[in-house]
Amino acid sequence: MAPNEITTKQFSLVPKIINGGIAGIIGVSCVFPLDLVKTRLQNQQVGSNGEKLYKSMFDCFRKTYKTEGYFGMYRGSAVNILLITPEKAIKLAANDFFRYNLTTKEGKLPVIRQMVAGGLAGLCQIIITTPMELLKIQMQDAGRIATQAKASGKTYSKSTATQIALDLFKTKGLAGLYKGTGATMLRDVSFSIVYFPLFATLNDLGPRKSDASGEAVFWCSFLSGCAAGSLAALAVNPFDVIKTRLQALRKVEGEVQFNGVSDCIRKTLSNEGPQAFFKGGLCRMIVIAPLFGIAQMVYFLGVAETLLGIKQTKV
Repeated sequence: MAPNEITTKQFSLVPKIINGGIAGIIGVSCVFPLDLVKTRLQNQQVGSNGEKLYKSMFDCFRKTYKTEGYFGMYRGSAVNILLITPEKAIKLAANDFFRYNLTTKEGKLPVIRQMVAGGLAGLCQIIITTPMELLKIQMQDAGRIATQAKASGKTYSKSTATQIALDLFKTKGLAGLYKGTGATMLRDVSFSIVYFPLFATLNDLGPRKSDASGEAVFWCSFLSGCAAGSLAALAVNPFDVIKTRLQALRKVEGEVQFNGVSDCIRKTLSNEGPQAFFKGGLCRMIVIAPLFGIAQMVYFLGVAETLLGIKQTKV
């Protein structure tokens, strides 16, 4: 079978949405502590004397666990798990939908069309991703801000995700929940353009199932998801740093405020140098690799198709 060929003419969207949701919940539950560390490292700015609260990924893990305990590592996970279902469902199902509809009459899907399909899928998901990331970041970064506020002799009042969402909605309307949409779109579209074609290519290189379906064995989908996810994550990490900083509603006293993507790029480059755009890069690779590996493996197992009695399609 040639790579990226369509093996069936039928496309069932509902089971793909269900599979995407299941995959998202399992994936994010496994890697959330790493994502929390990534957020804190990216939001951390270097002080005037070069001081930093967290010296490395492992230092952040240690200090977070010491001050906030085990459950502190899952701060903000509730909103993430709640919204990851529609987010992953939209991302994975939309990619399959666009790949299916962009396939040529000969059953081929050129790389350029794969990139277009991935980019459109990334564009579709930001309707969920932007408010989800905004609320998640506030919860994840609360411990860092509280620790630094305490060190300065100041108090810090913690808020729940619901309180933050309601306050934003009351003061700024629905637009308040979509702060950082431009940066989110920049990250998610570029990530999907890199990730999905790379995953499809790697997945096509692996061994096939013995049932003559032409589908890759589950461990091949897992490894392909890990490899494609980690490489795509590193490639777009600068955009993720920008998005994270723009969506942080609270700053520690003395930290720089940003007004838009270009302002964030300029000030970060001027104050911290180009290396700042790769803060949390290793951590993000470690987060994204298993997240997408697990997601693709569960997605390709076709749990929903089995439950609904629908023949699984490959796109």
